[in-house]
Amino acid sequence: MAFGNGGLKHLATCELGFYKSAPGDQLCARCPPHSHSAAPAAQTCRCDLSYYRTALDPPSAACTRPPSAPVNLISSVNGTSVTLEWAPPLDPGGRNDITYNAVCRRCPWALGHCETCGGGPRFVPRQTSLVRASLMVANLLAHMNYSFWIEAVNGVSDLSPEPRRAAVVNITTNQAAPSQVVVIRQERAGQTSVSLLWQEPEQPNGIILEYEIKYYEKDKEMQSYSTLKAVTTRATVSGLKPGTRYMFQVRARTSAGCGRFSQAMEVETGKPRPRYDTRTIVWICLTLIMGLVVLLLLLICKKRHCGYSKAFQDSDEEKMQYQNGQAPPPVFLPLHHPPGKIPQPPFYAEPHNYEEPGRAGRSFTREIEASRIHIEKIIGSGESGEVCCGRLQVPGQRDVPVAIKALKAGYTERQRRDFLSEASIMGQFDHPNIIRLEGVVTRGRLAMIVTEYMENGSLDAFLRTHDGQFTIVQLVGMLRGVGAGMCYLSDLGYVHRDLAARNVLVDSNLVCKVSDFGLSRVLEDDPDAAYTTTGGKIPIRWTAPEAIAFRTFSSASDVWSFGVVMWEVLAYGERPYWNMTNRDVISSVEEGYRLPAPMGCPRALHQLMLDCWQKDRAQRPRFSQIVSVLDALIQSPESLRVTATVNRCPPPAFAQSCFDLRGGGGGGGGLTVGDWLDSIRMGRYRDHFAAGGYSSLGMVLRMNAQDVRALGITLMGHQKKILGSIQTMRAQLTSTQGPHRHL
Repeated sequence: MAFGNGGLKHLATCELGFYKSAPGDQLCARCPPHSHSAAPAAQTCRCDLSYYRTALDPPSAACTRPPSAPVNLISSVNGTSVTLEWAPPLDPGGRNDITYNAVCRRCPWALGHCETCGGGPRFVPRQTSLVRASLMVANLLAHMNYSFWIEAVNGVSDLSPEPRRAAVVNITTNQAAPSQVVVIRQERAGQTSVSLLWQEPEQPNGIILEYEIKYYEKDKEMQSYSTLKAVTTRATVSGLKPGTRYMFQVRARTSAGCGRFSQAMEVETGKPRPRYDTRTIVWICLTLIMGLVVLLLLLICKKRHCGYSKAFQDSDEEKMQYQNGQAPPPVFLPLHHPPGKIPQPPFYAEPHNYEEPGRAGRSFTREIEASRIHIEKIIGSGESGEVCCGRLQVPGQRDVPVAIKALKAGYTERQRRDFLSEASIMGQFDHPNIIRLEGVVTRGRLAMIVTEYMENGSLDAFLRTHDGQFTIVQLVGMLRGVGAGMCYLSDLGYVHRDLAARNVLVDSNLVCKVSDFGLSRVLEDDPDAAYTTTGGKIPIRWTAPEAIAFRTFSSASDVWSFGVVMWEVLAYGERPYWNMTNRDVISSVEEGYRLPAPMGCPRALHQLMLDCWQKDRAQRPRFSQIVSVLDALIQSPESLRVTATVNRCPPPAFAQSCFDLRGGGGGGGGLTVGDWLDSIRMGRYRDHFAAGGYSSLGMVLRMNAQDVRALGITLMGHQKKILGSIQTMRAQLTSTQGPHRHL
């Protein structure tokens, strides 16, 4: 009787490459993938080299191996937190039970000298066995280098002797305020004073410059409170009322700002114990009686015009000083005020209000000896002088890198006064998102303003250089820094008037700081000098309509400018309103036109821009509200994934450069591929498209990502910009709106 090959295999011994897991009449089974039988009559198949099978895998399961490393690991730094996102490994190793582990290393000096992070950082949702390809790490140290390794593991990773494969990203944290002062206690309490003692914050996040003690009578915080500064962890508060309950709070301040106040501690001052004898009481009564008699005589004399006391009226000299612009000393008010009451004028003091030219400078700036400044090179020039970078010698410390703005030779006294007024303005500000003034040089032949050095220069030029290289969350983080700085200025009552990306500077940690406070705050009265100030022309493209038409500048007009800065950032330094003339910009905005969303701009961000561009300035958000919105978007990145619809062209005044794609059968209305590339600043790729045979916009509209890469365009940011523009043109073809419809 004849048998087929299959019948022989269940009667005879299993050949090499086959196995039978148990005795019986069942057929021999072929070894699973990546396994083999070492000898005939095998009951199991052994895994090939570098392949493994877990104890729970049945003999019929294929052997698998550890996965490759995750890909496309990106990071978004926000202060002392970082968000990590990545894509699954290209080779899962034949399994679908992949999870991820995060390894944190801190590098205080350089990436080659790293150490484990320890228990300080907080991983959300957790550090190991992550299922989702994202992670947030908080509680990092400020201004610190970190290296994060993301490992991909599966069920057989522990069986392999080879090191686990990981994706690596290196980041540097930004500035951060110190943590909360936790422990505060009473050291001594007298009738009119209280001594306090506290501990340094657990996370100072830098050098603590000072502590601020806030104190107020119990249940009266909303009416008024006082503050006291201390440089150590001990202070005595004097001038208190006897027998009164006070509340005390302490917070620390670094160069990055102030931390949170501690929990309030209640202390009662000692009660007074008067001890007066009979003779003292008699003398007090006689003194009061004599005082009343003298006061009565003065009143009678004044009524009969027999003379007058200088105390009863203001002198003409004092009135003239105030009318001539002599500003009174600033009044520091409580941050909180009773509901329904309007707070007093803000703290900011205008330098031009000082009658004596040098008084404002001496009040708000620090004089630096010219010999302590070493200029290294010129990095720019302006109307008033040159901008250089150099180093400032600080006694007992390392040299500090600084930027130096020097006034040009041959200046007039008025030019010198206007030049130094910018330093008088900067000297009043203390915020991590405002450029810091180091001091001025006024005693030498050359007048100079010395500020901190910002390595990455102006924001608009920096973005143009790094086109498409940042995530949306990173861009929002930059905008959040600008908004926080403007919120601080707005709270002080300062109106910038020239907020633009060119006047925002970026340091090595991508911290953005508002700068350039040189625009004169006094407009000319000459009607022929429309749109100009004593400091130069008004920047039409960034200025609110009411400021252009009526010279009405306010914090609300700065909010309009901030909306334009948002557009610049999302467009990577594109010029607002492109090559429209200033006259066209003014008329178009007045008719209701607003800048469209840049390519890839999230819908939430463009809506915030439109809110900033409300015609009624009362309808625009405040800077505090803008910062809150940006914080919410950073904390919820998923809200940034919905992009705005880009299907609107500029107004008719600029219609010649907007492609009417409905004309010419979708071929671009007679415009060439070169015209289109020039309009999106990608003209360098004209030859690439010509070599690929794309001779019309109709052919371009049919391109996909693979087609763009096939042309040899390797930069990811340029690929995204070209594909985004193609998507925009497609949307214009299918849109039911007219090609020149205004926003």
